[in-house]
Amino acid sequence: MRPTPALFALLPPIVLGLAACGTDPAPPAPEPTPTSQVAPAPRTLVSSDFDPASLGARIVGPKGPQIESEFTDDGAFAKIVSYVACPAGIDPCDPATLPADLKYTYVHEVTLADAAPGATSTPSAAPTMPQPLLFSTRRPVTGFAGAIGYSREQAAAALGPDNDIQTQVDADRLVWRVTKGQAWKPGTTITFWWQSKFAPGGPARAYRLEADGKSGIATGPFPPATPPEPTSTPTGETPR
Repeated sequence: MRPTPALFALLPPIVLGLAACGTDPAPPAPEPTPTSQVAPAPRTLVSSDFDPASLGARIVGPKGPQIESEFTDDGAFAKIVSYVACPAGIDPCDPATLPADLKYTYVHEVTLADAAPGATSTPSAAPTMPQPLLFSTRRPVTGFAGAIGYSREQAAAALGPDNDIQTQVDADRLVWRVTKGQAWKPGTTITFWWQSKFAPGGPARAYRLEADGKSGIATGPFPPATPPEPTSTPTGETPR
């Protein structure tokens, strides 16, 4: 039997609402659109010449005032001597007793191994740079202070006077990339440097070198992975 209009008038409003929902279902929620995250492009930095006169005393770590290591690829092809120094005029360089806003200079003297006995270089091969040539950190640099560079005089001796080394921040890692010059002369040294707001957390296998057709990793001082907790020292009292 078909209900009369009077019967609809007696139905509660909630029943009528349910009946309407049953006849007109709500549209499904739209599917979320996937988004892709693009890594930031490398940022080129202005590099400065290395100035030893701007450095003070070195930090003395568990391995002394400097760390020596080698880059190996089927044998050692380069060595690195690294240290961290305070600004000029500070001696000793003890981070536990120094202001929290001090900037520390990380210095890396990289020397390509001597040519193998009997090896000779021809003038036609000297101007070419057939393989990538770069020095870089392998992990993000904590507290990077924005200052970076290399010894221009040493670069001219190792790569020729017509050389260029580009400095970049790539995914918070530091990169020195040779974009122009001759092949790195065996036995010569280039000093790379940068500054951090933090003293080293200890030695780490944190440096990479690609040169002479080889690639290797070496150990050197490196800032801690996370910023150190700030400490306050009462006046006249030395931290222990």
